[in-house]
Amino acid sequence: MGIQVGIVSEAAPGERRVAMVPGAISVLAKTGAEFMMEAGAGREAGYPDAEYAQKGVRLASRQDVLATAEAVLQVRSPGANPETGRSDLAMFRRGQTVIGFGEPLTAIDAARSLAERGVTFLAMELMPRITRAQSMDALSSMATISGYKAVLLAADSLPRMFPMLMTAAGTVAPARVLVIGAGVAGLQAIATARRLGAVVSGYDIRSAVKEQVESLGARFVVLEIENAAAEDKGGYAKAMGEDFYRRQRELMAGVLAEQHVVITTAAVPGKKAPILITREMVSHMAPGSLIVDIAAERGGNCELTEPGQVVEERGVRILGPVNLASTIPYHASQMYAKNIATFLKYLIQDGRISLKRDDEIVRETLVTHAGEVVHPRVRELMGLPTLQAV
Repeated sequence: MGIQVGIVSEAAPGERRVAMVPGAISVLAKTGAEFMMEAGAGREAGYPDAEYAQKGVRLASRQDVLATAEAVLQVRSPGANPETGRSDLAMFRRGQTVIGFGEPLTAIDAARSLAERGVTFLAMELMPRITRAQSMDALSSMATISGYKAVLLAADSLPRMFPMLMTAAGTVAPARVLVIGAGVAGLQAIATARRLGAVVSGYDIRSAVKEQVESLGARFVVLEIENAAAEDKGGYAKAMGEDFYRRQRELMAGVLAEQHVVITTAAVPGKKAPILITREMVSHMAPGSLIVDIAAERGGNCELTEPGQVVEERGVRILGPVNLASTIPYHASQMYAKNIATFLKYLIQDGRISLKRDDEIVRETLVTHAGEVVHPRVRELMGLPTLQAV
């Protein structure tokens, strides 16, 4: 008998994704894993119970899944579900493995509670950006969805059309779109805005991405500003000093004034998003223009952003969408499920989860194990001493 893997409905308010879809179960076919699922867990994402049953998944109640499964797959584990996550936490068992998003660099109390329950927790957002972990990189998958959806929100809200049109009533000029941040979300936003016919520019503090921006048909905005060491060894953007951001805002103000749409995507894992657009900068934008702040959940890149709200300032609207990936739950779940299934397959050896602590993928994602918080960065944030190497 192989490892029992459990899937439950997402309890976080408004969350429509599911951690595993029927099509991704085949990834684990040779591991001997057996699946059980809370009935209806995939319904909101567009995956009915019958499709899971066809793949041999046993349907059960939430309590039965959490009481029986040796490994539980989630989209939002307790740290990423502050509203209702504690009810799941109470049902987790010592020795149980939980894999999902968990905000471990900010939700310190949740990490502590998981350790106290004796849960082995692996956080998907800590997946290292290395070549052999690319197929497990759920942050990039969700960023792809967010970048795409942000442009659709902008196109729907802008009082202009995106493409240039030649009509009997005259020529319609194309919308001008600026994407700030050329990570996965930003590049997808650039590509989507281009497909809709906008004139697109992209900016990033990492000048190395200039070629990627231009390859998508956008203009790369160059600001005369020192940007050395803007990327950490894990491939994520680093937080820069306040002097850097102040100079960046000064130079960016003139660029913003020319745009109809600005999409901001700058986020640093575990930290508040940097303020790139101030109230003063917004005041120089044309009435009717629009900012879509993908970083709203991290506090926002615009000073005026309010998560989940639309703010208007002197005729400029600032959208602060949250959990964009959940608004396209079918494909978001498909991509996430492939990431998490590939990760779980990597961890399973001889029908059981094997945690090789000297392996970079395991070391970087493992947050709690055997009653302790074991992740070095999380321990540091908690003020705990460094653990001796196992």
